[in-house]
Amino acid sequence: MASRGSSQEESNTSERKWKDADLSHNTLHEPKRAQGVTDNSGLPINGGVDKPQQIALGAEQYTVGWICAIHPEYVSAQAVLDNTHEAPEFRHDQDNNNYTLGSIGKHHVVIATLPSGEYGLVSAASVARDMLRSFPNVKIGLMVGLGGGAPSDRHDIRLGDVVVSVPGEGEGGVMQYDYGRTIQHQAFQQISHLNKPPAFGNAIDEMINDLLQKARRLRKLYSRPAQSTDQLYNTSDTHAHNDITSCTEECGDPISRPQRTEDDDNPAIHYGLIASANQLMKDAITRDKLATEKGVLCFEMEAAGLMNHFPCLVIRGICDYSDTHKNKDWQGYAALAAAIYAQQLLYEIPPAKVRAEGRISDMILKLKEWLNPPDYSIDYEKAKELRHTNTNTWILEADFFQRWSSVRSHIYSHGTLVIA
Repeated sequence: MASRGSSQEESNTSERKWKDADLSHNTLHEPKRAQGVTDNSGLPINGGVDKPQQIALGAEQYTVGWICAIHPEYVSAQAVLDNTHEAPEFRHDQDNNNYTLGSIGKHHVVIATLPSGEYGLVSAASVARDMLRSFPNVKIGLMVGLGGGAPSDRHDIRLGDVVVSVPGEGEGGVMQYDYGRTIQHQAFQQISHLNKPPAFGNAIDEMINDLLQKARRLRKLYSRPAQSTDQLYNTSDTHAHNDITSCTEECGDPISRPQRTEDDDNPAIHYGLIASANQLMKDAITRDKLATEKGVLCFEMEAAGLMNHFPCLVIRGICDYSDTHKNKDWQGYAALAAAIYAQQLLYEIPPAKVRAEGRISDMILKLKEWLNPPDYSIDYEKAKELRHTNTNTWILEADFFQRWSSVRSHIYSHGTLVIA
């Protein structure tokens, strides 16, 4: 995930700033509130947009699971719901998540976020596990939020663009790059690839503007920043750690790039490989190396924790360039861009197609059954029932068996051999 390397004090200040422009959400831990009002702090509900609220649906009716990591991502996810739902009566005893429930098109969606201050692969996997306990019928998984871009000659990635995980060039949609070994003066070797999600695309800038017209309290932090703030610096230019001065004062001249025209998609949608790890990417040299050698389009911190436990499409709004020049100016807009892309995706997917999909929880169960070691005693007991008496006794007298039995050895048999 992008822009998480600041001090704790800066993080707390930023969190308060985001919440000041935020909404209060109806979660499983909170009582229902009336539509179109504010909570006790005076903050608007549902992204500042009045939305109809339905009565509680059964947990089994939710087929789309949406996971996000930090506050701007959660706000954006709630803002694109068509309506919100009351909490269902049932909740698994071991589920510690907070949820927002609602609908997008004809799909019922359950949204969960990582606990405040917790990031990375393990936290994401824990949230997904708990979600499937309470909402076992989830069939589509979405991981939606922010990422750090990896622009290259092949991919003109700008701040505010959206990157979607899709397979390509023999790679899965998500690569856990810290499974590889990074050794100075030696080549990077990556050794793990993950599941392959589907592809889809749409232009979204006008939809963001329309949403912000209705959600005025979100405009300050979620509107598109001035184009002049989108600066990509040379790989060798670094911003000093904890230096609060602006990059324009300390980091030299940015790379000159042509402005996008009215005919260009802005934000643009990019499809390809997303790199995921437990560590924040703030290294332009490693960024460029992985972009060149692996075709990586962006970096983040949660997806690899999900893909083998909660197969999902990963959608990332680009808020920085995965280097030392990080700031939070583009977080709001980029989070909204990713959320609206996910919304448009769900509008395009027929509910019948979702119903035909297998449940994620069932897929995980089948995988676990396949991975569990076989119980040979069961096969042995079945074979005994089918045995023919006085058969296979010649093996006990064979030379190879006599040699084997005279020393400490093992015998490997494909299938079950019964001597009766």
